[in-house]
Amino acid sequence: MKTMFNAFAAVSLAVLMIPVSGLAQETGSMQGSDPTLEEWEVPWEESRPRDPYVAPDGRVWFVGQRSHYAAWLDPDTGEFKRFDLPDGAGPHTVVVGSDGMAWYTGNRVGNIGRIDPVSGEIEIFPMPDERARDPHTFAFDAAGDLWFTVQGGNFVGKFWRETGDVRLVEMPDNPGGRGGSTRPYGLKMDSRDRPWATLFGTNQLVMVDPETFEPTYYELPEGARPRRLVIDSRDIVWYVDYARGFLGRLDPESGEVTEWENPSGEGARPYGVAIDNDDRVWFVETGVRPNRFVGFDTRTEQYISEMDVGSGGGTIRHMYFDPETNVVWFGTDVNTVGRAVLPPLRRVSE
Repeated sequence: MKTMFNAFAAVSLAVLMIPVSGLAQETGSMQGSDPTLEEWEVPWEESRPRDPYVAPDGRVWFVGQRSHYAAWLDPDTGEFKRFDLPDGAGPHTVVVGSDGMAWYTGNRVGNIGRIDPVSGEIEIFPMPDERARDPHTFAFDAAGDLWFTVQGGNFVGKFWRETGDVRLVEMPDNPGGRGGSTRPYGLKMDSRDRPWATLFGTNQLVMVDPETFEPTYYELPEGARPRRLVIDSRDIVWYVDYARGFLGRLDPESGEVTEWENPSGEGARPYGVAIDNDDRVWFVETGVRPNRFVGFDTRTEQYISEMDVGSGGGTIRHMYFDPETNVVWFGTDVNTVGRAVLPPLRRVSE
């Protein structure tokens, strides 16, 4: 079932980019390996802009979790445009399909929404189970349908765009977690079109078979709390351990886990993470002030860059790598949308 909502609110504002490129540390960085960090101040105060995503037209979509909107930024002109969402939506993540339609998770109201950026029309798709109260993070599969996590409700789900159908896969109960949930959180697709998710309430990752919908669980070291993950060109899974301050690697074939302590140590609180076409992992340490943007080369297994986020960052929760421009986009809790223009790729694809 879907309901219709029209709340077209376009704000055309040209906002100057804040010249807040970070300063690289002398130790821990390799010459030529530092990105250039740039940020734009969002014109809606204290709205928690987050989870940017680059649309086919090059505009950068994001959501204002505290102020219940979706919006885009034109990085060439600095123009912003806002779409107000139904009251209390608490949008968490936005993605944009090849047809230009924007999809967001209504994290506080238990639904998924679709925005037509031309008409401003919004379609609402409620979750089929009231326990699935907080859809969280999206990823497109090869067919253009959406897999997503439900953190408090304790599900991984699939949403079919054409029909609005939803199938939910319940995760096992976690007595030690908040509300019993294992807290499914970050989600990515591998090259075999399988969704992988972190279970932030416990020390596990999960992969859901897209044909049978059967989950397979992978245990991480005791005390780990994986929050976000990425998958490299060889389908190796990389995750950030928010609780212990580690970058981890899981080999799905062997189950072997390898970890590297973050540069800022146990209090690093790594959160937003992305991986580029060179299999370099970029993540943000949010437990330090200012936040630190860190690069790691997965082939040499070395940290290659550590930079301060110019605005301070507050907390950078999710990041998106745009392969067309070799740029990582992020939103901050201090009301900016930013990008990291990465150093040139150094390898030829294998």
